[in-house]
Amino acid sequence: MAEFFDEGARVAVLTTQPLDRLLTYRAPEGGCWEGAFVEAPLGPRRVMGVVWGPGEQGFDASKLRALVRVLDVPPMRAEMAEFLTRVGDYTLTPMSFMLRLATRAPGLTNPPSMRKIYRLGHREPDRMTEARERVLEVLESQAQSAFTLKELAEEAGVTSSVVKGLVKQGAVEEEESPRDLPFAHLDYTAKGKDLTGDQATASEALRAGVRSGDFGATLLRGVTGSGKTEVYLEAVAECLSQGRQALVLLPEIALTSEFLKRVEERFGAKPAEWHSGVTMTERRRVWRMVAEGGAQMVIGARSALYLPFRDIGLIVVDEEHDSSYKQEDGVLYSARDMAVLRGSINGAQVVLASATPSLETWANAEAGKYKRLDLTSRFGEAVLPEMRAIDMRNESLPGNRWISPTLATAVRGRIEEGEQALIFLNRRGYAPVTVCRACGHQIGCDHCDARMVEHRFLKRLVCHQCGESKPMPEACPTCEAVDKLAPVGPGVERMAEEVAEVFPDARVAVLSSDLFASARALKAQIELIAAGGADIIIGTQIVAKGHNFPKLTLVGVIDADLGLQGSDLRAAERTFQLIRQVAGRAGRGDVAGLALLQTFQPEHPVIRAILSGDEESFWRSEASERQAAGVPPYGRLAGVVISSPEIDPAMSLGTALARADAPIRKIGGQVFGPAPAPIARIRGRHRVRLLVKAPKSAPLQSALRAWLAPFDLKGDIRLSVDIDPQSFY
Repeated sequence: MAEFFDEGARVAVLTTQPLDRLLTYRAPEGGCWEGAFVEAPLGPRRVMGVVWGPGEQGFDASKLRALVRVLDVPPMRAEMAEFLTRVGDYTLTPMSFMLRLATRAPGLTNPPSMRKIYRLGHREPDRMTEARERVLEVLESQAQSAFTLKELAEEAGVTSSVVKGLVKQGAVEEEESPRDLPFAHLDYTAKGKDLTGDQATASEALRAGVRSGDFGATLLRGVTGSGKTEVYLEAVAECLSQGRQALVLLPEIALTSEFLKRVEERFGAKPAEWHSGVTMTERRRVWRMVAEGGAQMVIGARSALYLPFRDIGLIVVDEEHDSSYKQEDGVLYSARDMAVLRGSINGAQVVLASATPSLETWANAEAGKYKRLDLTSRFGEAVLPEMRAIDMRNESLPGNRWISPTLATAVRGRIEEGEQALIFLNRRGYAPVTVCRACGHQIGCDHCDARMVEHRFLKRLVCHQCGESKPMPEACPTCEAVDKLAPVGPGVERMAEEVAEVFPDARVAVLSSDLFASARALKAQIELIAAGGADIIIGTQIVAKGHNFPKLTLVGVIDADLGLQGSDLRAAERTFQLIRQVAGRAGRGDVAGLALLQTFQPEHPVIRAILSGDEESFWRSEASERQAAGVPPYGRLAGVVISSPEIDPAMSLGTALARADAPIRKIGGQVFGPAPAPIARIRGRHRVRLLVKAPKSAPLQSALRAWLAPFDLKGDIRLSVDIDPQSFY
């Protein structure tokens, strides 16, 4: 039971301000509960905070300021406070940052009120313009969402007068509405699709776990196209029948619309959404309704894990292996791992679904920490695609071409049969490097130690580290030679040029995240492809994430060796996952699929494992290597990055840390470095890395705190710690 504090009592308040401590105030008029969201005076400002417990004693109470008021939102539950505390402790993140992560909804301090919202009307405008069409498209594509005038105008890229004109004509309806309404009821009694034997067995196991009301984690491993979604939606139905809430995390915002349709078909209404594409008004509504119980189910990106659920009973992490579940800036956390933590605190079931699970999840299932359910065959008549390698050492290709004759013949054959082919290359843009043939200069970013990537569709060079872009120069920036700049290597845009030359009559679609200005535009392209509106799809890794193209029967991987380069300890795992996932796009209809891998290393163990389909052997081999090296999941790592406008201060601090490594050695750990990071400068800041390695059972976080505590960051030096790093750039 949360503690109540009478008016004037001392209370400790956690605020969202960058302070390293709780602040003590007097409880406001009427008193307050532990967990209450409050408005607190801080200097001349008023800031939001949460009552965290009793305040400090031992000083004059007359010097304390009183809290301004208790906010009209549900108080933070004790299990949510525990979750934030434990995530903060694990990731070495200050609690003010954790609270900010948990309150990322605008207007929480505002009292309930009415507002004007805009929805699709029932009349056609007397005259259709391009601007009006964009407004109606937005309203049609997000029919469940409520828009303010400003949000609708911004989303459609028009002025507010365009919207008001459509209101006058009845094409758009304007209405007064409370700011935050509950979401439509999801009918968990509605019958889902008929399940196969494997699916029914897995579904009942998940349902039983939900019915137990206890925590449990399950790896739901199913080959691509096996119907994992239908299985875990049955677990969602069970969760809703218990009166508890469900959360489904997706790795990619582009997957949301297709998934929402499936949920609506299953339960008769759409759930709540939480991701970067949701309007600010809708974010506030979702936050409040989740806290009040007015949202039974949330579909979201990784940050949805920090919503204030009243009673969460099920968390699904779909495509749990996906690297996008790791937050790489701000609070550095793995949503997959923190989902398991939240489930354990809330007594919820956690389902980790994937065709190619992460080694961490596979190892936990092997060790018996997680249950494991397997779906071994595709749903319906579909069968898994055949996998073959194309040995590029035996192919005859000019230096500026990348589609082998063998692959070209296979693509041509599929098109003639009225089927679709996918050309996969995990490189955005036109070319990864632009070099001057006169002096050899490679055009780099002015702010980063990275080469700029040519994006010919945009007619610009773009840095994929900081986002800086500039027009493609006509002359070399170094020697000023004209017409000597040449692209080196292919990106998907360059592949599109080659495909147009090799298959001049084919309809071509390019799927790459940087080519679409909005999630709506990407969704429209995906729907066009699924309906058969393209013969050849050229795509980056975005095509590997859950899309269903019924007519796609051939996948050609241009450079299967690409991910095997470099020193990333997860290189083999990621290559295996990505290519198996991409290959799984083929043959999901009633025609058998084929995946062709262009490789210069057909004898490489990873390529052999991909072709053989013996995934268990691959995981066992990979696990054995990691275990011998003492690295995750059989050891612990922490990355430390020091950055500064100048290299010397960063390197000096790194050297001092390396010399003071006694706390790390005390737990049996080692410190490697300092060394310039692989990308040594980003956004004008020089970067130095250290890597801490420790045994699996070592108390790493406490050792890191003791190690770093004596060092004060002076001037413009920054230091970040990444527990369980996923990338090493």
